[in-house]
Amino acid sequence: MKPSPFHPVNLVLGLIIWALWFVLLYGGLSVACAFAPPDAEAGAWTWVNAASLILAFIVAGYLLACAYGCWKASSPPHIAGAEAVNPFISKISASVYLVSAFASLMLTMPGVFLPPCV
Repeated sequence: MKPSPFHPVNLVLGLIIWALWFVLLYGGLSVACAFAPPDAEAGAWTWVNAASLILAFIVAGYLLACAYGCWKASSPPHIAGAEAVNPFISKISASVYLVSAFASLMLTMPGVFLPPCV
């Protein structure tokens, strides 16, 4: 559930989701390596890395959808007064969501190249 694209919480929500993804990714990686470590000979192509990449695409997809929603809402007709700040908030929020989506994908890129439990 995402608030209105004009709500100021969107200015930090993308970074909060990224931070939670960071904790979940590396915490889950540690737990998976402690309880069910894959073979070291398998290299980077293990179930741990595959699960990480799939979840990363889900998180990044959600963040991209939020960015698109905020960007699309930022172009209303000309408004005056207190409501004039709404397009600014939604454009900045869209940028933050976009950066967070990129960062969440880059966070899992070592999983493409490196074995998970070494």
